[in-house]
Amino acid sequence: MVEGLIGKKIGMTQTFDEVGNVVPVTVIKAGPCTVIQKKTKEKDGYSAIQLTLIEETGRKKPVRPLTGHYAKSGIPPGKVLREFQFSEQAEVKEGDQFFVDIFQVGEKVDVLGTSKGKGFAGVVKRWGFHGGKDTHGSMFHRAPGSIGASAFPSRVMKGKRLPGHMGTQQVTVKNLTVIEADRKNNLLMVKGAVPGSKGVYVLIKKAGFQPEAPLPKRAKPETAKPDEPQSAKTEQPQAKEPVSEEPQPERTEAEMLKEEKAETEEPVELEPEKAEPEQEKDKKNKPERAEEGSSEEKESDSLSPDPTQKKRKSKR
Repeated sequence: MVEGLIGKKIGMTQTFDEVGNVVPVTVIKAGPCTVIQKKTKEKDGYSAIQLTLIEETGRKKPVRPLTGHYAKSGIPPGKVLREFQFSEQAEVKEGDQFFVDIFQVGEKVDVLGTSKGKGFAGVVKRWGFHGGKDTHGSMFHRAPGSIGASAFPSRVMKGKRLPGHMGTQQVTVKNLTVIEADRKNNLLMVKGAVPGSKGVYVLIKKAGFQPEAPLPKRAKPETAKPDEPQSAKTEQPQAKEPVSEEPQPERTEAEMLKEEKAETEEPVELEPEKAEPEQEKDKKNKPERAEEGSSEEKESDSLSPDPTQKKRKSKR
């Protein structure tokens, strides 16, 4: 995309908007413009393209260097040759043409041109001085008055507003709205006034135009896109963990806490207490069992007759 085009002021007219209000409009013949030369940072130190406005009658007596310069694009020399910025990513070649359709309706545009020449003018007309009184015998009417000091610095300071040539200066009118862009007739209608008289060449530039970044800089968002699924992949296990954890606290959150407390407390405090009585019981049970066995033996002995006793009775 190109920053702007070269145009020629045709005149002013008026149109009506949707509501019915009158809109003052300046009609400009913009384009077609042909690329004569493309400048690059490697060769020339900056990037720009030279455009010329194609007209029915070109330059009448071009010099030889100019004819050789235009011969690269294959067109005859034109009257106007200006440089514009362009997007570095766009493929622009010598001989390419740009038309008025690069501007869209409602877009803001800056128009640069040469103001009308008004000849020699005094301070009242040129700078808006008030002048002196017109009545009561005043001899001071439209004169500039005192213009410097007498003793020091004994000269007129630079920048003093004085009479002189008025007009024919480069003027830029900013933020004009595009009302219409006619591709067939190469006409551009802009809201408001444009500097210069009829037939003056003007430069139409897009407001706030900035050359686009080169390709390597634009490739950064493309490298960021494949990173997104990677981040998603890393997030998947994170999403699974809370899913596995969610049912646990919902079902047995209080119970798990109790069990954990019981597991931590029981083996430390209760297990030795339980172990001690069990061991003691075992120790106590063993002698009881032994006593029981001895008592049973006694009972059996008491019931069963001893052979020794029989022998003794028999002797007696």
